[in-house]
Amino acid sequence: MDQQQKTILFIASRLLSYPEGVLDEQSLDEFIDMHMKSEEIKGELKVAYAPLVRLPLLLHKELYVETFDLRSKTGLYLTAHELGDSPKRGAALLRLKNMLRRSGLDHIEGELADYLPLLFEYLAVSEELEEHERLIRRIGTALKRIYDYIDDKSYAQLIQLLIKYVFPTPSEEEMKRMAFEREEADLENMPYPIMYQ
Repeated sequence: MDQQQKTILFIASRLLSYPEGVLDEQSLDEFIDMHMKSEEIKGELKVAYAPLVRLPLLLHKELYVETFDLRSKTGLYLTAHELGDSPKRGAALLRLKNMLRRSGLDHIEGELADYLPLLFEYLAVSEELEEHERLIRRIGTALKRIYDYIDDKSYAQLIQLLIKYVFPTPSEEEMKRMAFEREEADLENMPYPIMYQ
């Protein structure tokens, strides 16, 4: 992974995390100018994040929750896209947690180890390992699914840039396999009412 890809991952990690404070557009611009050579990619990134960083914090938080937290198809959790409500998800989360721990990267408090912004940061700062190739393909497949369902233009542009410059486009077979392995929640009515006392 080259420096430009790592810079995109680092920026995406910040912009796709829950907005805790106002991001300084000038600082982001300076960071990109310092770490990226391609004027084309710089311009595309700045166009993608400008509307997000210019939003008042409360509106930014509302947009984030509406875009990522209220819709499972655009959620930012890798194993949720891959496995849904499958019991296999716990073991997959544990493997990711161990991978992060081995690299020395602590996961974000209150977030699961498959939180995509955390995995972006992991890929941006850790030394390249053999296991990264599979993780990169997995993330690319999940991002394609998110992109197919996302409504907000600014977030969609950011995800599109990740797909274009960092993650490989998944094959049709990879998309089908992810859909096949994902278990949906059983929301059917129970045959009898559950009584709470």
